[in-house]
Amino acid sequence: MAGLSYKDAGVDIEAKGRFTSDIYHQLRRTFGPRVIENPGGFAGLFSLNHESKLFSKNYQQPVLVSSTDGVGTKLKIAFMMDRHDTIGIDLVAMCVNDILVLGAEPLFFLDYMASSKMIPEKMKEVLRGIANGCCEAECALLGGETPEMPGFYHEGEYDLAGFAVGIVEKKRIINGKSISAGDVVIGLKSSGLHSNGFSLVRKVLFEKAKLDINSNIKAINGTIGDELLKPTKIYVKPIRALLRHYRLKQVVKGMAHITGGGLVENIPRVLPEGCSVRINKGSWPVPEIFGVIQKKGKIKEDEMFNVLNMGIGMVLIVSKYYAPSIMKKLKQMKEDSFVIGMVIKGNKKVEIV
Repeated sequence: MAGLSYKDAGVDIEAKGRFTSDIYHQLRRTFGPRVIENPGGFAGLFSLNHESKLFSKNYQQPVLVSSTDGVGTKLKIAFMMDRHDTIGIDLVAMCVNDILVLGAEPLFFLDYMASSKMIPEKMKEVLRGIANGCCEAECALLGGETPEMPGFYHEGEYDLAGFAVGIVEKKRIINGKSISAGDVVIGLKSSGLHSNGFSLVRKVLFEKAKLDINSNIKAINGTIGDELLKPTKIYVKPIRALLRHYRLKQVVKGMAHITGGGLVENIPRVLPEGCSVRINKGSWPVPEIFGVIQKKGKIKEDEMFNVLNMGIGMVLIVSKYYAPSIMKKLKQMKEDSFVIGMVIKGNKKVEIV
């Protein structure tokens, strides 16, 4: 009687080896001159400083900034549609947008993609999306891990986690400490739902309203599946360009990535003691998908603002004096932005009026 093998237990080492060798070109297209190539190595190599005539990066007091995240139950939408080429963009976005709010430049990204059984074609699609996200975020996809865990996940499904590392000069850290009453709150447009609130969204649309991914909704001019799978917007290029433009003065006092908890919970994370924010409803166009969800689920408006981004994916808090020039600069970069409120005296709360 032949003995059992690892493959008999559900793990195909040869298939994983082929997958790993096939994907290196996806990583390589995200590499810049600071990546030290180490194919097949146990870890990735990245140089903080780099000298060249065309590309130079040197830091005086470098501070590393890190973040980790996933995409939550939005993965269920990818499984339902059997479309996996955009969910990787969400994964990158959720991590790099978080380190961006501190004024950091994303350096590199690592992914973790686990499944009960490796599905090479699906995983290549996911990886392509991750690489596309890294290119958009101007960071290197330095490596990752693709464990097979038989019996741990549903057949045909996988789980994702991402890890981003960035860098910022110590004196350029944006931490919200200088925010004061009278400052202006600028909101940057989201691409839709982004990657939060999907447990509520799925319950409303698929359980309560009995829709499916192919349901056409006139208000959103398309299918539910296409709308829900729109990837999270990556704000690295416009925000980094804005910060470079105001190199001598730190005109952006605070930033907030609007994820789970919406405007109500995320903005207070950057407010100093003695400050609150008043948000003015109607000061920006709310995408139709939010109205569809609210109507189908009979959800109270307060709950909508407490869970979803409502069309604002990133918030900048700036002095009133600089607000017009900042918005002009954003417009030049074709970035939709709106004055959505102001800082008032208070105890680190957000009120929506």
